Amino acid sequence: MASKIQTVKGTREFYPEQMALRNFIYDKVRAASRSFGYQEYDGPFIEPIDLYAAKSGEELVKKQSFTFQDRGGDFVTLRPELTPSLARMIAAKQNELTYPVRWWSFGPFWRYESPQKGRSREFFQWNIDILGVASPEADAELIAVGATFLRSVGLNPQLATIYVNNRRLMDSEFDALGIVPEKRLEVSNLVDRRSKMESAKWDAYALELGLIQTQVDGLKDILGNFDLWKKSDELVRLFAALEALGVKEYVKFDPNIMRGLLYYTGTVFEAFETRGSVKRAILGGGRYDNLLADVGGQPLSGVGFAMGDVVTGIVLQENGLLSEFIP
Repeated sequence: MASKIQTVKGTREFYPEQMALRNFIYDKVRAASRSFGYQEYDGPFIEPIDLYAAKSGEELVKKQSFTFQDRGGDFVTLRPELTPSLARMIAAKQNELTYPVRWWSFGPFWRYESPQKGRSREFFQWNIDILGVASPEADAELIAVGATFLRSVGLNPQLATIYVNNRRLMDSEFDALGIVPEKRLEVSNLVDRRSKMESAKWDAYALELGLIQTQVDGLKDILGNFDLWKKSDELVRLFAALEALGVKEYVKFDPNIMRGLLYYTGTVFEAFETRGSVKRAILGGGRYDNLLADVGGQPLSGVGFAMGDVVTGIVLQENGLLSEFIP
């Protein structure tokens, strides 16, 4: 007998039961997006590699993309993210659109990563953005969309929390400590590793990176100060708007939220299951400025987030929030 041909590593097959879960997530995503007036769009599944080389950084292009040469000799890739396509699409019709633009999408993406719990090489992702409004209230609106989704699938504030930080606030604190801009990527990664390392080893690692002891002590003070947000006018307005939108119970300030802080320019946020059985974020995003600068458009601010279906599906299953599948 001929040997069975296996699936490509990191891909998934959607039998009716798995398809029902995917459609359940899509239906809830669609309802949450439309309830805030967002319109559905999409971009190509295959893109020129140059689009990501301009926008996304070397690691994504060289290590995480499924890249190949087409028959015409051009290098193309299965899309690893949607933001560069969004930037190009907005730039192409920038003077024709009515602002703010509120767009959302749910579709397939591919990244060449090591498959593990909560991560596959092929996944579906919800992308949602509001463009053309540079205010904390717009940030709050996007966070409220995420909280509305969590509420709609049964993830109450006791099961899931959205943690918020702010780039400008942290930059001002780093300035006060004398941490130079060239060190901030390393410091961001240092903070991200804090929960995974013993305290003494983390301190030693911080000193190895070139921080002095007073900076390490000051950094720990910052990371333990959960009232720090009160120093930021942006965050004060953000929490007031979240209260008005009826979702404040889902949101907490956390100065330890650093992932993506150098990419984003203002508010940054991530949602996690509170029980912690899945270590990866359910969703994450933030405010970015000059979205169109790398694709030839005029500067345009925006805020958005992305949510993958793999982690979301696991969280819903482990919390018993899915209806029994009936064949």
